Amino acid sequence: MNYAMIVAAGSGKRMGADRPKQFLELNGRTILSYTIEAFENSPDIDGIVIVTNAENTDYVKNDIAAPFKKVKAVVAGGSERQYSVYNGLCALKDCDVVLIHDGVRPFIGAGCIADITENVRRFGCCVLGVPVKDTIKICDGDGFIESTPDRSLLWQAQTPQAFKYDIIMRAHQKAREDGFLGTDDAMLTERLGYRTKMVRGSYENIKITTPEDMDIGLKILEKVKKERYEL
Repeated sequence: MNYAMIVAAGSGKRMGADRPKQFLELNGRTILSYTIEAFENSPDIDGIVIVTNAENTDYVKNDIAAPFKKVKAVVAGGSERQYSVYNGLCALKDCDVVLIHDGVRPFIGAGCIADITENVRRFGCCVLGVPVKDTIKICDGDGFIESTPDRSLLWQAQTPQAFKYDIIMRAHQKAREDGFLGTDDAMLTERLGYRTKMVRGSYENIKITTPEDMDIGLKILEKVKKERYEL
């Protein structure tokens, strides 16, 4: 089975709102509901598991996730995103492939889901991403530029990140044994020697993190609504 794991256990401190950002509303609906809907509508996804804050599991299960038939479980997260993902992995049943996605990336497209699902079957580990548009500078601890990497080789990582289940579970278990905390899930598989395929994503697949992102999100939503509901 192909699962989507939606990680929505963040506190949203940078948003400065009165609730976690995944529960903020865009055009009358929570950000998280749009994210779930994208995977609910994908023919490549068989089941969905949502990981959220322990105090919000009932709210997510009974209010946000209730209309979606593919949601199999709502799981309490941990103190770090990595621990939340591990809790989600432990809740998956008969899983062959898992797509791990940020709950606050509500504009993931059906084409991107299909592309990364196809690629993960071939390569085992995949990350959705887009080529960087700006020149990147590497600086020292004092803020002075040390080098300028070749922009043509640089990609901005997005989610979902997709893995064969046995690989990502092994990587998380090893990280727990070693006390290692990575910045994303691919970092855990990379440290075990697995090669990861970058799959072209979309610049519209933004992560809503700040109030400015909400304004951008409303504009993207108009296009997404046409694609999801009017085709």
